[in-house]
Amino acid sequence: MPIHKAEFVGSYTRLEQCPEPNVPEYAFCGRSNVGKSSLINMLTGHQKLAKTSSTPGKTQLLNYFKIDEYWYLVDLPGYGFAKVSKKNRQKWWAMIKKYVRFRSNLLTVFVLVDGMIKPQKNDLEFINMLGENGVPFSIVFTKVDRIKPKEFKKNKLAFEERLLESWETLPNIFVSSSKTGLGKDELLQYIHEINEKVAEEF
Repeated sequence: MPIHKAEFVGSYTRLEQCPEPNVPEYAFCGRSNVGKSSLINMLTGHQKLAKTSSTPGKTQLLNYFKIDEYWYLVDLPGYGFAKVSKKNRQKWWAMIKKYVRFRSNLLTVFVLVDGMIKPQKNDLEFINMLGENGVPFSIVFTKVDRIKPKEFKKNKLAFEERLLESWETLPNIFVSSSKTGLGKDELLQYIHEINEKVAEEF
């Protein structure tokens, strides 16, 4: 199910400022510089919809996009390393945590994980926080075009093994590349299927 229309709605610093929770909502989050904005642009087919940067910490707000006039895609601030003060990083973390816990129409958080590197503590901590608060989530490995398939397979397996230390079963896992378009159809189909299931609720 390709996206036909994607438009920027607004940026917000607090949950209370966000649009009315009257349509399905999906959030994308991950470590700083994981390729979140590039993935969003790839999914929507609009290369300048989400602002990309080589500097970690570019996204500092809850950025809302309306998709096909039916559902929201939310670009969350990256967690982990960023060239900002510790105070600001703590502020972002508090904002993200409040958003994922209390946003009533949030159906899934897509946690982006860099496929080029080994499991990172802050990724695992974020995922466990979602689990502790009963927030549905899926994992999306990014940048897989930049690494040899054998190395990515090794990193993916290591991440899954770390997850299984805390989880009985693994969540939905997607593999993506914003450069080649890998994973686009699978991610959009997954969102479409959820939207169909909850259609009567909105």
